[in-house]
Amino acid sequence: MAIREYLWVSLGGIVGACARYFLSRFTAKITGTSFPWGTLLINITGSFVLGLFLVYTTERVFVDPKWRLLIAIGFCGAYTTFSSYAYESMVYFQQGNWGLFAGNVLANNILCLAAVLGAGALVRSI
Repeated sequence: MAIREYLWVSLGGIVGACARYFLSRFTAKITGTSFPWGTLLINITGSFVLGLFLVYTTERVFVDPKWRLLIAIGFCGAYTTFSSYAYESMVYFQQGNWGLFAGNVLANNILCLAAVLGAGALVRSI
């Protein structure tokens, strides 16, 4: 991989990581910290952005590969939070907090899949 490709991934990663940090803090201020709403929101919106971008750029228009490096790998890779989701779910599991554990697992999986499907349907409808 050429150095320019790493730079595209890095640039997207910087923006994605900063967006994740901002949105998680902002969401915690609004909703509190009893449930990881920020992680859920980030995973849903990241799934939507990734689905929108990949369906659009593979089915509607073909773009320079650097855009995939910037958006799909860089931005979405740094923005979405599967590791946070996994950790938060494990904590609920270890605490025996079955309702929050199940809610977090189901919400992240169902809503993120729905976001990708919805983004694909949106792109295909226009």
